[in-house]
Amino acid sequence: MLLAIDAGNTNVVVALVDQGDIRARWRIATDPRRTADEYAVWLTQLLTLEGLARSDIDAVIVATVVPRALHNLQVLASKYFGVEALIAGRAPVDWGIELDVVEPASVGADRVVNAIAAHARYPGDLIVIDFGTATTFDIVDYTGAYKGGIIAPGLNLSLDALVGATAKLPRIAIRAPEDGSVIGRTTEAQMLIGIYTGYLAMIEGLIARLKKQVGRPVRVIATGGLAALFQDHDHLFDAVEPDLTIQGLAMLHARAHNG
Repeated sequence: MLLAIDAGNTNVVVALVDQGDIRARWRIATDPRRTADEYAVWLTQLLTLEGLARSDIDAVIVATVVPRALHNLQVLASKYFGVEALIAGRAPVDWGIELDVVEPASVGADRVVNAIAAHARYPGDLIVIDFGTATTFDIVDYTGAYKGGIIAPGLNLSLDALVGATAKLPRIAIRAPEDGSVIGRTTEAQMLIGIYTGYLAMIEGLIARLKKQVGRPVRVIATGGLAALFQDHDHLFDAVEPDLTIQGLAMLHARAHNG
């Protein structure tokens, strides 16, 4: 069984992949100081709840945009699972797609993995939107090549900046405003409109501009922990794939394992 690990800026997502199917997935806050021993205690308890043991895992693959977290995840694989972790983007795990950008080495591993999984699942040109710490818009053309994209502050980052830089604005839970009005009658309503509806307008605008620049029919695929906040807006996305990164990691592992 494969242990696929996506270490992002906010959360580390860990999933069990059994013959291509995701059997379980868990999240833990990203902390570069978290040791392999701490990961192991946490994971062992979760595996037990699934009726599994550490010995059931025979492979580990990691994608990370947090370099300081990588070492402890590699130690976790070797010390507690007896395997050498495959690292997305490093030999022998070749991306297998063209990174058609000025600085290929600077593209986040999660964005490339998302591109691989999205191209495998959907034909044609794609916009892949990942709602995480940052919100990224990635263009994948019909050949599977990664062409570049956009990085915007994530929803929670936007809210943190607003609350942190003001004296009286409260911290609120991000959700869709209860009615369609864009005139807020309370402070909280005004903040929700600014954060949620403003963000929605940004997504709509950027998708429209990207589609115009691509100049061909484009599917829009959403992923990431905050994508669910917008999935009721049917006009935005052609599909919502919560596990796109894990699916891409499983594909990378299969490619490396099968040569």
